[in-house]
Amino acid sequence: MKNSITFKSINKLAIPATIAGIAEPLLSLTDTAIVGNIEIDGIESLAAAGIVGSFLSMLIWVLGQTRSAISTIISQYLGAGNINEVKSLPAQAIFLNISLSIVILLSTIFIVDDIFRLLNASGKILEYCIAYYSIRVWGFPLTLFTFAVMGIFRGLQNTYYPMLIAITGAILNVVLDFIFVFGVDGFIDPMNLEGAAWASLIAQAVMAIMAFILLLTKTSIPLQLKFPLHPELKRLVFMSLNLFVRAIALNTALILAVREATALGDHYIGAHTIAINLWLFSAFFIDGYSAAGNSMSGRLLGAKDYKGLHLLTKKILTYGLLVSFVLMLVGFLFYKPIGHIFSNDIPVLTAFYSIFFIVIIGLPINAVAFIYDGIFKGLGEMKYLRNTLLWATFLGFIPTLFIALHFGLELLGIWMAFTVWMLIRGGSLVLEFRRKFKPMM
Repeated sequence: MKNSITFKSINKLAIPATIAGIAEPLLSLTDTAIVGNIEIDGIESLAAAGIVGSFLSMLIWVLGQTRSAISTIISQYLGAGNINEVKSLPAQAIFLNISLSIVILLSTIFIVDDIFRLLNASGKILEYCIAYYSIRVWGFPLTLFTFAVMGIFRGLQNTYYPMLIAITGAILNVVLDFIFVFGVDGFIDPMNLEGAAWASLIAQAVMAIMAFILLLTKTSIPLQLKFPLHPELKRLVFMSLNLFVRAIALNTALILAVREATALGDHYIGAHTIAINLWLFSAFFIDGYSAAGNSMSGRLLGAKDYKGLHLLTKKILTYGLLVSFVLMLVGFLFYKPIGHIFSNDIPVLTAFYSIFFIVIIGLPINAVAFIYDGIFKGLGEMKYLRNTLLWATFLGFIPTLFIALHFGLELLGIWMAFTVWMLIRGGSLVLEFRRKFKPMM
């Protein structure tokens, strides 16, 4: 296979990956914007959506790491010209992942009250958290299945079909959000926060069905579980375990931020919910180039094309930074209107505007971290990615967070900790890439 590394070849993967990547945060953003405008208990509903959304994101990111491991192995075999030797692996990986997700789902459903109390939810917010989670959690295995199929397509250098799945899910979620949350006169009564949960669950189910059909009809990868176990399953499991630990460290930071914002008060968690969803939206927007790097770096490594790997990294980093600067410009130009999309509550908006500038100026830092993150996943360097997140979280984020809170910086302190976190993540990956791979080029 010719290893073409051009603007066209990169963007052929990056642009569809960007659209696919923003599907999940777009679902959360839609819920946030619509829930924040519910007339009855809008602030409490917004806070509950933020708390539950953060917890579900943690579960999905922790167990969804199989997607990257599948993508890495398939892309490396593709680059080496041995794709037929790995066809039985995805079905085994998906079966393992979905089985684990069902065990976790059934475990959390019985202690949901305790989970959200640990996140400082109480009173009416706790009631809304339980009601919202009890519906949305059933989409957890569906999302993991969809993610795994997207990983297969990404490994095959195809981000077009994941994009179709994502667009369908996002549009359906938006339409159903309006219908279920606000109701339709004479047909459907307003369901408020529970309506947003049902909208997301139905959208996730449709995405999973689409993923299943496209995999069967557009690839030769079977979903039938076959034995014996594939020799690469062990490597995939270890990759996934490293990413599992990494995701726990990552979500430790996100959950701690939600916990401390909740402790500050309803308006603060409302503002934090808006900020973190915008942060995630922009992150996945930039992550399209990270996905391209993930797919292409694995193929280049499989082909032992180290010069191509250097060129790929340089070009993708440039494109990712350009996207981040465009997002920065949009953020500053529409600083005030963006807040009003999600809430009209003055205390919530005041708290949000006090930290939104940190979200914006951190975008180029995020771009560097996400681009190299994708490259390292494609190269199979999951152990170093794990260690980087552990350093960034426990030596960077947590100390900064509690020192800032000690000095009364409140929400500003939480977002200062996020900035330190991303600086350590990005800086460590840049240094390691230059140390380990530059001599080969």
